[in-house]
Amino acid sequence: MPSVKDVCRHVRSKNAGPFWVTFDLFFDGPENFQAYHDHPALGPDLFQRLFGADPALVRHYPVPSLHMVKISHARTSPQGGVVERDMHCGQQFVRLLDVELG
Repeated sequence: MPSVKDVCRHVRSKNAGPFWVTFDLFFDGPENFQAYHDHPALGPDLFQRLFGADPALVRHYPVPSLHMVKISHARTSPQGGVVERDMHCGQQFVRLLDVELG
């Protein structure tokens, strides 16, 4: 069963302002983009489970010309808040790498 790291050539995360986090998944070609960009395993439930995100506030933005999908969710607390552990969200993508897309 392939995982995100098996079908993507690059995965990154970053802040999208003080109230949102965004993930960019660059698939390694058009076939994997078509097969996995809207896979249920990458749905709102995953972001709720991994990041505590409100499933109603998870957004998917496919970019077919780049074979990538941007997935954003509202932060559970604002950037720079007392409980902030990764102000720029640069390390958050690691949790996605082993997600199975079976």
